[in-house]
Amino acid sequence: MAHLDSEVKEECLREDLKFYFMNPCEKYRARRQLPWKLGLQILKIVMVTTQLVRFGLSNQLVVAFKEENTVAFKHLFLKGYSGIDEDDYSYSVYTQEDVYESIFFAINQYHHLKNISLGTLGYGENEDNRIGLKVCKQHYKKGSMFPSNETLNIDSDTERDCLHIDLQALSKNPQDWKNSSFFRLEFYRLLQVEISFHLKGIDLQTIHFRELPDCYIFQNTITFDNRAHSGKIKIYFDSDAHIEECKDLNISGSIQKNTQYILVFDAFVIVICLASLILCTRSIVLALKLRKNLTNYDLCSILLGTSTLLVWVGVIRYLGYFQAYNVLILTMQASLPKVLRFCACAGMIYLGYTFCGWIVLGPYHDKFEDLDTVAECLFSLVNGDDMFATFAQIQKKSILVWLFSRLYLYSFISLFIYMILSLFIALITDSYDTIKKYQQNGFPDTDLQEFLKDCSSKEKCQKESSAFLSCICCLRRKGSDDHLILIN
Repeated sequence: MAHLDSEVKEECLREDLKFYFMNPCEKYRARRQLPWKLGLQILKIVMVTTQLVRFGLSNQLVVAFKEENTVAFKHLFLKGYSGIDEDDYSYSVYTQEDVYESIFFAINQYHHLKNISLGTLGYGENEDNRIGLKVCKQHYKKGSMFPSNETLNIDSDTERDCLHIDLQALSKNPQDWKNSSFFRLEFYRLLQVEISFHLKGIDLQTIHFRELPDCYIFQNTITFDNRAHSGKIKIYFDSDAHIEECKDLNISGSIQKNTQYILVFDAFVIVICLASLILCTRSIVLALKLRKNLTNYDLCSILLGTSTLLVWVGVIRYLGYFQAYNVLILTMQASLPKVLRFCACAGMIYLGYTFCGWIVLGPYHDKFEDLDTVAECLFSLVNGDDMFATFAQIQKKSILVWLFSRLYLYSFISLFIYMILSLFIALITDSYDTIKKYQQNGFPDTDLQEFLKDCSSKEKCQKESSAFLSCICCLRRKGSDDHLILIN
């Protein structure tokens, strides 16, 4: 009886394993079991993707509102702004008069903002809970300079002075604050002037898309950079927008009804995802038994985008049941270890070229000024992008550096495209050829498959087992035996 009981358990295990490795179609033909897990997966894909598209369209409105306001601020507060930025800064001035006029222009525009702005803007409080502008200047403590005599006497320590100008002071005679000693700039020791102010705005375009409007706080900073002391002061404009919940909203119309529909849809998505999570947890528990026997748009976009990616990738599991569709999966599994080891070696060469280009070509080429820019430029070259422009934009101020740049670029392109990239593709191709041969001639049997071969058919089980064994193992499983199913 003990021997018979052992055979019963062994045959039941074989049947459970064979049923697990069936694809959904085979499971339906074998036991008329509907692939409801696959249906739930498809439903989850449709709903999560719909939610992602809806969030993406809403996020487009947010990005567009921020960018358009930034452009509007530059035209409002920067004197003579043409609409085209110069490299990483807005524009430059070259005379002392232009510096003073640019500073006073920004202050006056802030004072008359409500009369000149086309947007839904208002004044906001700064870090000190005060409404107005904060003007700060940074300069060397003291010093004297006589370029004609090649004489310099300066204290390298810096100090920072700030002046707060509120709306009441701006409403008075402008000459009172313009003639202040604070605005008497000594340019030979001036490092930078910074004008900061906060504005508030409401995004009304969301109403046209039947969504509730958002309230924004814009932290704006205008920086006059004179650190180079080259006779050119670069003017930067930075606007950092933060979304806040509006305190008092009173909107009539169909938008409230649409918001309720969205909440119901979101709740249904949560229910479906929870059901999927419960099924995954249940599968893990059953497998263990058998073995033993945001108002934050950035965070929301990362989480929602990653979850949608994982949901779509999860469908590959069902395609893996069919031999005609699982070539990609098997090739990736077979080639991944070799590819990772190969990339580790190639990465050392890539880093060497990155540091070399940064140090040598940085002063002579825009694409090699920063370390991250160099890495991006080299990656583009590996993929055959922007090659001629990279060669052509190198400055010819130094013949030695120009010759080195040719040797550097030719060797990198030849090495990575003709050798490293070809070997990389060859590794994947080799794994693909191996998988194709296995599909034609059969895959090597694993220990699990050898175990399943001992009882490959229901008829064989019935011949080798007793009638009692056949009733237990070879007939359709009862509902109470579901805990024996192995889930991978």
